[in-house]
Amino acid sequence: MISQVNSGPPPACPAPFNLAAHVLAPAVEGPERIALVLVGSTGAERWSFGRLEEAVRGTGGGLLAAGLQPGDRVLMRLANSVDFPILFLGAIAAGLVPVPTSAQLTAPEVTALAAELAPRLIVAGPGVSLPDDPPCPVLDVAGLRRLRDHSPCAWEMGDPDRLAYVVYTSGTSGRPRGVLHAHRAAWARRMMWQGWYGLRASDRLLHAGALNWTFTLGTGLLDPWAAGATALVPAPGVSPAQLPLLMRRHDVTLFAAAPGLYRQMLKPGEKYTLPRLRHGLSAGEKMPDTTRRAWEAMTGTPVHEAFGMSECSTFISGSPERPAPPGSSGFAQPGRRIALIGTDGRPVPQGTPGVIAVHAADPGLFLGYLGAEAETRERFSGDWFLTGDIGVMAGDGAITHQGRDDDMINAGGVRVSPVEIEAVLDHHPEIAESATCEVTLREGVSVIAAFYVSARPLDETALADFVAERLARYKQPRLWRRVDALPRGANNKLLRRELRKAFAAAAEAL
Repeated sequence: MISQVNSGPPPACPAPFNLAAHVLAPAVEGPERIALVLVGSTGAERWSFGRLEEAVRGTGGGLLAAGLQPGDRVLMRLANSVDFPILFLGAIAAGLVPVPTSAQLTAPEVTALAAELAPRLIVAGPGVSLPDDPPCPVLDVAGLRRLRDHSPCAWEMGDPDRLAYVVYTSGTSGRPRGVLHAHRAAWARRMMWQGWYGLRASDRLLHAGALNWTFTLGTGLLDPWAAGATALVPAPGVSPAQLPLLMRRHDVTLFAAAPGLYRQMLKPGEKYTLPRLRHGLSAGEKMPDTTRRAWEAMTGTPVHEAFGMSECSTFISGSPERPAPPGSSGFAQPGRRIALIGTDGRPVPQGTPGVIAVHAADPGLFLGYLGAEAETRERFSGDWFLTGDIGVMAGDGAITHQGRDDDMINAGGVRVSPVEIEAVLDHHPEIAESATCEVTLREGVSVIAAFYVSARPLDETALADFVAERLARYKQPRLWRRVDALPRGANNKLLRRELRKAFAAAAEAL
């Protein structure tokens, strides 16, 4: 059997279509229902579907009245607040193209983005870095909020394939790439509702990530609203330690976060009483088994993981109806067509590693990279979009993620997944977290290096003995480095390449 799954036809997107109109459709039948709760340690800010729709369409009308035209780009420089989704959906409602970005970007980083985007408007919150010599007007939060009172715009309906928004992701060259998404992307997300979340209209879903991240924006806001559920977002300043209390106080039924945040919430020996919580959702990177077991012991609820990327959101996952087998990432979601592609561009046999790929006809797949047509073409092999991640498909269709193609380790001609090694290291009683990668000692000589976080330096002989009992020799690290913390991106994703760079720079300095 080959590693290919066709799990049924995807939901056909209606036409004409507008992403914002689709997401806020529940406002028609239940305008008084609560759509959004911004939760803080001292209180909460609540928005009904009706109030949210009025603010969104008023914002869209105000942007058009200010002279913006459909297709114009709006660069978003906002932190977690209700202003973020109102601007995002307001721009889309009016046919504009919002570009959410991390509030943590520095001035040089956002200057480079603005030069590529050529926005017609920048909307910025207080204290957020702006481009040097901004290329267009800058609207502050007070000005943005005044737009809500403008006469509402009509939904700008049209081809579901037209551009709706742009998000930025790390490029393979190290340069951020603008990922162009169509309006249909929101409709395609329906495949996740049962294929991952088990989402119900009665749910109260709390996502703990930054709103500019596609995982948070989609899972935390767009999907709950489109399903008629309530989205909850932590207010700025809420710490991971405060989240369990807020989850209990606000009757959270679903919780979503990256694995690193789950780990930050763990307290040895403590149990959380969360009577309404059904399960957690995790994405962004593989959750260590130690974190999963600790969460389940502390809350009595499982965690369902998903695999995806900015170009297509998630498409492989476990779910309440079909939990992922231990160690795997789960199954192709209903409506998805997935394959593992070999070097010849064809699906590999089951049990053989291959590049995880999504069919080009998937309605959730991006339109391309901004200003990078050649790079867009390079990501496709025939009818398949190549994710750059390596996986293995079992006989039951379950896919096990083995790491990024560029993170894979060449151990004597055999490719080894760093995730496999890290899973062993994370079971060491004194290692809080770990990362492994291939480093070059001298020309032609490279080894597996293990970087770990612990309270004290650990004996390297004892560490070698520990892994020798659990891994084949060619998978065992030959170099050990204790670090205070592992490098992570703005959304807490592990950056193994930064470890490789730091090691190379230190070696050159000697």
